[in-house]
Amino acid sequence: MRILTVCILLTLISLPAMAKCQSDSFNQFDFWLGSWRVFAEGQLAGLNHISKDLNNCVIREHYKTDNGYEGRSFNIYDAKRDLWHQTWVDNTGLLLVLEGRFQQGNMQLSGEGITDKGEKVLHRITWTPNMEDNTVRQHWQYSKDMGQSWSSLFDGRYKKISDTAK
Repeated sequence: MRILTVCILLTLISLPAMAKCQSDSFNQFDFWLGSWRVFAEGQLAGLNHISKDLNNCVIREHYKTDNGYEGRSFNIYDAKRDLWHQTWVDNTGLLLVLEGRFQQGNMQLSGEGITDKGEKVLHRITWTPNMEDNTVRQHWQYSKDMGQSWSSLFDGRYKKISDTAK
C-alpha cells in the first residue's frame, strides 16, 4: 500500500512539470526536428536525426558519418533560467556543454572547452533556419581569446530527408 501511495504522489507531482514543456519556449528549436543530410563545403558530411523525447521536453540529436564518427546531443529549454542547454558527446570522448537563447531568428549556444593542447577555448554554435528552402545552417565557431575574435570550425547546411521526428 505504501508503494502505491508513493507512486500516486510521484505521478501527481510530475503532472504539472509535464505541462510546462508545452509552452512556446519549448518549441523554439523545433525547426531542427527531422532527418537531415548535412553538407559542408558542398560535400555530404553526415546524417543527423533530430527528435523530441520525454514528453516533448528534450530534443535529442543523433549524428553520424560514413567514416564511423558518431555523436549525440540532448537539448532542453531551462524555463527557470530562460535559456537553452545542450550536452554533446561523441565517440572520440568529446564532451561539449553549451547554453544560450533563441534570438533574432536563430538559436545560438556557447560554452567553454579545452583544446587537445590544454588551452581554454570558447565554442559558439548558431543554427539558422531558412524557411524558403527548408534548410538549416549550423555554424560552429571557436575563440581562443574568449570571444574577441572567432574562427570557423564547421559550417554546415542541413537538407531535410524527412519530417519524421520520432
